[in-house]
Amino acid sequence: MSEQDADPTDGRHETMTERMDRNWSELLQELRVTQTGTQILLGFLLTVPFQQRFGTLDGYQRGMYLVLVSLAALATTLIVAPVSLHRALFRRRLKRELVDVAAWFARAGLVVIALVLAGAVSLLFDVVVSRTAGVVVGVGALAVLVVCWWLVPRVVVRRAYRSDARSR
Repeated sequence: MSEQDADPTDGRHETMTERMDRNWSELLQELRVTQTGTQILLGFLLTVPFQQRFGTLDGYQRGMYLVLVSLAALATTLIVAPVSLHRALFRRRLKRELVDVAAWFARAGLVVIALVLAGAVSLLFDVVVSRTAGVVVGVGALAVLVVCWWLVPRVVVRRAYRSDARSR
């Protein structure tokens, strides 16, 4: 593939540079949405120990809480990392590398966010209802996240490829 024609079969008429610019812009839009939610979740988790009821949590619940805070901080780090990476690579003509690595950070961040979301509802149900309810709801939430964030996109891609193959 030359610099002049990024992928002649996809119907777009853009150079590789134009494609990387577009990919970077699309990734930034995704990160803006993800970053806000991740930071709000982390901020909420950071306030929990200052609530009166925090002292009544058992060892499992406190441990789960600390794991969730650590994961939320990691998710925030991963989601914000592309910004730092962009600053480090700015004006070095490494847009393709920037997009590739930033996309990896975004995917890793989404995996960790899924763990935080499932863990947070698990902890909430554990505190409010029971340990069993917490485990069941946490596993259920993780299953829904896996279906929505991993399985559905793969099904869509597979169907699109089949449809494309039939139309040839």
